[in-house]
Formats: sequence, C-alpha cells, structure tokens
Amino acid sequence: MSAFKRPKSVLVLVYTPDAEVLVLERRKPAAFFQSVTGSLEWGESAHAAAARELREETGLDPDPAPVDCGLTAEFEIHPAWRDRFPPGTETNHETVFCWQAPGRVPIQLRPDEHVSWQWLPFDRALNALSSWTNRRALLQVLPMRVG
Repeated sequence: MSAFKRPKSVLVLVYTPDAEVLVLERRKPAAFFQSVTGSLEWGESAHAAAARELREETGLDPDPAPVDCGLTAEFEIHPAWRDRFPPGTETNHETVFCWQAPGRVPIQLRPDEHVSWQWLPFDRALNALSSWTNRRALLQVLPMRVG
C-alpha cells in the first residue's frame, strides 16, 4: 500500500425526495462547500468508496448503496495538495454517485473534515457549492433523479 493518496475520487450527491440537497462545509479551506467527496483507497472500487465516504462523512447508512450517475470529471489537483499524491500527479479523476435520503435527516459530521451541514433547495445548493465539478453534477444529475 502506498503512503500517497490515489488520484481517483468520488462525489456523492445526497438529496431528498423533495430535491433538497445536502451541502457540507469543509474545515479547510474555510468557507468551502461541497457534497460528500473522498479519494478511493488503493484497491478500492468507486462503488465501495462512495458507500464508505457517505457513511464516514454523514453517519448515514448507505443502504441501498449510492448509484453511479454515469458522470465523471477530470480536474487539476490544487498545487498545495499535490504532495499527497504520487510524484508527478497533477490531475484527479472523479466519479459522481447519487443517493436519495428519506428526507431531511440529521447528519453526524466528522469534525476533522467538516464544520457544518445543511439541506438546501436546488437553487441555493447550486449557488453554495464551491467546485465546478460539484455544480455541474448537480445541474446534470439531480433534475433526472427527482420528479
């Protein structure tokens, strides 16, 4: 197993039947808002990582498992974080998953990763999200998942 992070990650859009979206505020960088995200561990599948990250970051039971939404993104790793990855790694491959919560359920954050959470209507969530891949995923996926 490598001491470096794997340059593959998952983004899990968590939403309610009423199209409210879970938005998490990261501890670092400050005021960075996102969906559930995380790197795949070495040897781990994207499906397994999506379920693991959902459980770790929210305390929610991923049953049924998050669904692969058929959307991926390739993005540049911020230079300040490149030392976490194998030498020469500059990009990350992200796979988008979706998971419908039964409603506005309470979230149990990992305090080392996130400082707050909120359920937001689609438009407010779209405006709050900090990364372009997260906004694109919300725009392209959620309208197809809720009626």
